Amino acid sequence: MFQSLSDRLSSTLRNISGKSRLSEDNIQETMREVRMALLEADVALPVVKDFVDSVKQRALGQEVMQSLSPGQAFLKIVQAELQDTMGVANEGLNLATAPPAVILMAGLQGAGKTTTVAKLAKLLAERDKKKVTVVSADVYRPAAIKQLETLAGEVGADFFPSDVSQKPVAIVQAAIEHARIQFSDVLIVDTAGRLAIDEAMMAEIAELHAAVKPVETLFVVDAMTGQDAANTARAFGEALPLTGVVLTKVDADTRGGAALSVRAVTGKPIKFLGVGEKTAALDPFHPDRLASRILGMGDVMSLIEEAEQKVDKKKAERLAKKVKKGGRFDLEDFRDQLQQMNNMGGITNMLDKLPGMGNMAQMAQQNLDTRMFARMEAMINSMTPDERRRPETIQGSRKRRITQGSGTQVQELNRLLKQHKQMQKMMKKMKGGGMQKMMRGLGGMTGQGGAGGPGGFPFQ
Repeated sequence: MFQSLSDRLSSTLRNISGKSRLSEDNIQETMREVRMALLEADVALPVVKDFVDSVKQRALGQEVMQSLSPGQAFLKIVQAELQDTMGVANEGLNLATAPPAVILMAGLQGAGKTTTVAKLAKLLAERDKKKVTVVSADVYRPAAIKQLETLAGEVGADFFPSDVSQKPVAIVQAAIEHARIQFSDVLIVDTAGRLAIDEAMMAEIAELHAAVKPVETLFVVDAMTGQDAANTARAFGEALPLTGVVLTKVDADTRGGAALSVRAVTGKPIKFLGVGEKTAALDPFHPDRLASRILGMGDVMSLIEEAEQKVDKKKAERLAKKVKKGGRFDLEDFRDQLQQMNNMGGITNMLDKLPGMGNMAQMAQQNLDTRMFARMEAMINSMTPDERRRPETIQGSRKRRITQGSGTQVQELNRLLKQHKQMQKMMKKMKGGGMQKMMRGLGGMTGQGGAGGPGGFPFQ
């Protein structure tokens, strides 16, 4: 996420953050590099100008020049200004109204509105324990109605059917009545998109907004359109009283221009980020955390929240007790660990959120066979319960049977068994607790050559 911007800013600021003295000259030179980095990231020119002026003014002031560590103080100023540009703090949805609270989703065709409706329904149901109904008012694309019905089934949301012969206002009014009868807390409305902004589209959505009076009107926009995303959001904001923006496809956006421009250009907060294709891939937007990630400082808070929400606590506690008592770490435990990591977005997602590990995440993304963990799980699933409990019994014909059943090679199975044995040794060292023991065990996992070295995960 925003890798090119992060790399440019991190390397530029690294040069100045270690300095014990700052002068007007080296601040000027650094800000020139920062300006170029932001322009290359497709941040809107007025936003770049305001950002650079504000940082420069604060950097030449007393708080930096009189600091014991001027370089670090300068870095803190850049981080604070990034936060201010993107909106200071997370702004959630305001659902404080008589149910059902109506959320209207607007945006251009192809921005990911329908998928975002399903993602938001899942987030509200799981995080806020809300009962959610979804409806499509897109009468121009029958496929959009069918798509929303399928996605609603996937995320467990109540779906209100609609038809291309109906008027959008009539559809939503009927859906509100249905949601009321079903005791739904929230109704999310998917609206028609267009390939470009046109008057007929704006008039139709403005009429729909006036008729249903939603508590939240969210503009869904593709982050990869960069500066255009902010300009399109502004055009929609002039036609509709928007309450916020959802940036989609952020995981594929290496530049970050939209995230840095939208708030400043529109005056509307970014409320959510779409970070993948899965229905769970919608994150509340935290400017402070994103500023940290852009500057290579990681995002440990989001990692902790993900762990709390997505890790199976009962399984984790069961394994912890087992290890503490000196129990045997078997292949079923190993499979559980793979599944837990997958639930948290995989190893690259976790590395990306750890301080100073952004480059490691990028290297892993380039070199790691992302299907490797799925193949490992398939091999474990092809074993008998006894083989999972006693991997030492897996020899000769058993290996052939397991690899044929999972569509893998014997070499891959041998590698899996070797990695499991090393994890088993690590777990033995952790018996009774002790961080030092665990760290020694982790050294064995990465092997002498580091990640991907002898005995490490196969990063090829």
